[in-house]
Amino acid sequence: MEKPHILQVGPYPEWDEAPLQSAFTVHRYFDAADKSAFLSSVGPQVRAIATRGELGAARSMIDACPNLEIVSVYGVGYDAVDLAACREKGIRVTNTPDVLTNDVADLGVAMMLCQSRGMISAERWVQDGSWAAKGLFPLKRRVWGRRAGILGLGRIGFAVAKRLQAFDMDIAYSGPAAKPYAEGMEFISDPVALAARSDFLFVTLAASAATRHIVGRDVLAALGDEGMLINIARASNIDEEALLEALETRTLGSAALDVFEGEPKLNPRFLKLDNVLLQPHHASGTIETRKAMGKLVRDNLAAHFAGRDLPTPVL
Repeated sequence: MEKPHILQVGPYPEWDEAPLQSAFTVHRYFDAADKSAFLSSVGPQVRAIATRGELGAARSMIDACPNLEIVSVYGVGYDAVDLAACREKGIRVTNTPDVLTNDVADLGVAMMLCQSRGMISAERWVQDGSWAAKGLFPLKRRVWGRRAGILGLGRIGFAVAKRLQAFDMDIAYSGPAAKPYAEGMEFISDPVALAARSDFLFVTLAASAATRHIVGRDVLAALGDEGMLINIARASNIDEEALLEALETRTLGSAALDVFEGEPKLNPRFLKLDNVLLQPHHASGTIETRKAMGKLVRDNLAAHFAGRDLPTPVL
């Protein structure tokens, strides 16, 4: 029996490439010099798209694959997949939730600690001889016992909250509605009000048209000149121009960011700031989690072609 043809949009780690190529006939879109011609050539054979969260699948790609049945996303975010096109054509969509939740939450908390205690600049203080020449490192701000706000208390937001409880932090959250599992946390529906009562504001929202730029000038102003913004979700949830202005003028105290518009080519203004911690979109970047994500991509594809229920459907 002929193996199903799939379109692979971006590269995966080697441990995922081999089993994917063993189970399917793989057409590597990212290797094609002329991507439009490549899609025209292989598109009619393609029954599945294997992609990454930030790469997604645009309508033009979906239209070029008239026999497409499923889009399997390597990542929890699927905002870059044209869901409207998939709905119109009856195409299934899956992602890889849960398996990356704890690693993403770990990095978010680590970023908060690192930025609040100045660990990057403190290491430079040692490395460049400032400790010996100038004495003690400048004092920074504590984390424990302070106020944290979580914008979006889904899987990742709740995992962040559980970690923050170990620091005896005063935790509040915002979202469409209060969560029954959020015991001991205050629900604040308005993101501006949440920011106003927060020393640290974590952005853990799924991205959508409704959440685009939900963190704008008003939220940043409410967070204030001693507040810290931590984004481990999607760049589109933040008005990046407003964020840069707030950091440059120090109307926002600091930020710790794992995602950016146009990444990896982020706005060079970020590189001139001393009050932002920059990370290369690697919150789920552990060997264990990436192996689990790759397996879940393949499990969804295998289930679809075997006529079984999809493990983690979005559509």
